[in-house]
Amino acid sequence: MKKFTLIVLTLITLISCKDDDVNVGIVNLEFKNNVNNNPINLNTTSYTNLSNETYTVSELKYIISNIVLIKENGDEFAYPVADSYFVVNEEISSSKQISLSNINAGAYTKIRFGVGVDQSNYPLNEVANFIPTAEENGMLWSWSAGYKFLKFEGSFTPQGGTAGDFLLHVGSHGTALDNYKEITLDISNTLTIGDGTTSNLSIQADISKIFDSTFTHSLEEKSDIQVDPDSEKIANNVQTMFTILTTN
Repeated sequence: MKKFTLIVLTLITLISCKDDDVNVGIVNLEFKNNVNNNPINLNTTSYTNLSNETYTVSELKYIISNIVLIKENGDEFAYPVADSYFVVNEEISSSKQISLSNINAGAYTKIRFGVGVDQSNYPLNEVANFIPTAEENGMLWSWSAGYKFLKFEGSFTPQGGTAGDFLLHVGSHGTALDNYKEITLDISNTLTIGDGTTSNLSIQADISKIFDSTFTHSLEEKSDIQVDPDSEKIANNVQTMFTILTTN
């Protein structure tokens, strides 16, 4: 009996040690918003879209969610859903730095993330802790429990036209219109996570693609998009605006 008890205790110890031996590190994601490779400047710098409209940006915010790191063999490390929702706010530098802890060690060649809140967690499932952050940043519709995935505002002047303001708010509207988008990016230099190490991944967001990408959007034709079928076109454009800059 003593021998049997010793064997059981040994097995328990080995299993415990195995759990403790999982190597983990930290990944810092940095989001850099720009227009045609030039850093964005709120309220000051003017840009021109393909519709020959000059515009300045007064507010730029978007929700990043459901972050997954992928190895070359296809194995995935999904960051815990409850902790995987963030607001990137161009006005607040710290919001553009997302620190992910307890990432399993390994070599990762892709990253996948969402823009917005997916229907399975819409509006509150598993992400109730994100509500205060979204509310503080004005990323909740005032008349509904839904989220704004993108909040993009400013002023514009069409060629030979009258100046005005624009407001592009994109979100999902119940089950009728799902604007949640996922993006998968190749990490060309490989993101290597070691035990106790900190790795950095810089992601560029080219804001010009909100207007000009899969679809071309003219502000003169429509400068206010909220609960609108055209929000789907903006969401499809947003899906194309991210690229990997650097890893280290």
